Amino acid sequence: MNNRSVWMRSKVLALVAGLALGLGGLLVAAGHAFSPSPAASFKLADANEGPSRIGFAPVVKKVLPTVVNISSSKVVKTPAGFSQMPSDPWFRQFFGDDFGGQFNVPREQREQGLGSGVIVSPEGYILTNNHVIDGASDIRVTLSDKREFKARLIGTDAKTDIAVLKIDASDLPSIVIGDSSKVQIGDYALAVGDPFGVGQTVTMGIVSATHRRTNLGIEDYEDFIQTDAPINPGNSGGALVNDRGELVGINTAIIAHGSEGNQGIGFAVPVNLARTVMDEILKNGKVTRAYLGIIPQDVTPAIAKAFGVKEPRGALVSDVSPNSPAQKSGLERGDIIVELDGKPVADSNQLRMTVSMMHPDTNVRLKVLRNGTERDMSVNLGELPVKEASLENDRNGSKSSLSGVSVEDMDTQTAQQLGLPPNTSGVVVTGINPSSRAAGSGLQRGDVIQEVNRHSIKTSSDFERAMRNSKDETLLLVNRRGSTLYVTV
Repeated sequence: MNNRSVWMRSKVLALVAGLALGLGGLLVAAGHAFSPSPAASFKLADANEGPSRIGFAPVVKKVLPTVVNISSSKVVKTPAGFSQMPSDPWFRQFFGDDFGGQFNVPREQREQGLGSGVIVSPEGYILTNNHVIDGASDIRVTLSDKREFKARLIGTDAKTDIAVLKIDASDLPSIVIGDSSKVQIGDYALAVGDPFGVGQTVTMGIVSATHRRTNLGIEDYEDFIQTDAPINPGNSGGALVNDRGELVGINTAIIAHGSEGNQGIGFAVPVNLARTVMDEILKNGKVTRAYLGIIPQDVTPAIAKAFGVKEPRGALVSDVSPNSPAQKSGLERGDIIVELDGKPVADSNQLRMTVSMMHPDTNVRLKVLRNGTERDMSVNLGELPVKEASLENDRNGSKSSLSGVSVEDMDTQTAQQLGLPPNTSGVVVTGINPSSRAAGSGLQRGDVIQEVNRHSIKTSSDFERAMRNSKDETLLLVNRRGSTLYVTV
C-alpha cells in the first residue's frame, strides 16, 4: 500500500469516527430530551384566585340580562299559484270545474321574523328597530332568563328605524344609557344580540367611524356609528355598548355582498338620537320634527370654487320650499349655511340631523354666506309637514279597496330622497298593511301615487277622498324612481 493510500484511509477512518461521536452525542441529547419523566408535575391555577381580570366579562355580565330576543309574525299575501293548470283536463278530472277558483286569488300566509331589543327601563320599555316589528300583528319578547311576554307596540319612527315596545313586567334589569356624542373613533365596541336565533351572543370590535351616512337609503335620517364588531341577522335592535357597559347605539344594519355575510362594516343608530325619538313617542305618541324648508347639499371643492368660497364647508341651499320657514326668513337658493346657533355646520347631513332633533317653533340663528359675504339670519322653525291618510272603512262601514295604504304629502325634501324632481306631484306611500288587498297588488313603500282611477292626486286629502270612492278594483298611476306605471288594487 503506498503512502497516498495510507493517508486516504486514515482520513476516512477519522471522518467516520467523528461522525460516530457526533451522532452519539445527538442520540444522547435526544434521549435525554424526550425520555418520559418518572414523576411529571403540572402547575394548576389556584381555585381561590377567582376569574380573570383581563377582558370584558364583568361588563358583559351586566349587559346580557338587558338584551332580549324579539320574535314577530305578520300576515302576507302570496301571488296566485297554478294559474295555468286549471285548463288541464287531468286536473279537472280529479278536482272538478271549480278547481281554478281556489288558486286564482292571492293566498295569505304567516311570516316570522327575529330580532333583538334592549330594556331601557325597569318598567318594561324596550328599544328596538322599526324594521324588526314593521307590520307585525304579534310581537313576543323573550328575556335572558327564558321568560316570555307578549309586547305592545307603543310607537315607531320609520325615518330613524326606531321602535318602542312595552311588556307587562316590573323590576326588570335595565341598561345604562350612555352619551353617544362622546363616542370616538377607536373606542372599544361590544355588539350584543341574538343573531340567527342561536341565543345571546357578544362580539367585539372598535368604533370605525362616527356621523356616518351610507347613501344607501337605509333610513331617512342617517347619523350612524360604524363598527367592525360583527353584526349579523337577528342582531338588529340589539345593543352596542362601550367598555363600561353603557348603551351607545342600537345595532341596525350591515353592508354585505350577496350571501357573504358580515364584512366588518356595521351601523348603529346613536343612542342620543334613539332616546330623543323614544322620548317623543312616550310623550306625544308620535315624533314631531322641526322643519327648515330647504333642500341642502354638500359643499364640494368644485362648488366652493364656483361660489368663491375659500374652503368646502357648510350646507348649500339648492332649493327653498314655498311658504316654508326658510322662505319667510329670507333664505335663498345659493346661500351657504356655515353656522347654526353658533356651531359650525360641516355638511348637509349634519344640518338635517340637527334641525330634525329640534322642536317646532324653535328660533335658530344662522350664519350664511351669500355672494361671498357673511350675514346673520334668524329662522323660526316650523313642524315637518307629514300628513298621513289611512282609511280602513268609509262612513257606511264598507271596506275601501285602498284600505291599509298609508300615504303622506310630497315635498321637495321627500322628492330628493326618492331621487325625483322637486316639482313631482302626488302622495308617497309610507306603509301597506300586510293583510290588505294592496299588499298583493305590487304597490310598494316609496311609490308616489299620482292618479286614482284617472283622477289627479296632489295631496293626502285628495287620496282620502279617492279611498272613499274606491270599493271595487282601483287603477293607480304610480311614479316609481322616476318611471310611471299602472297598478290595479
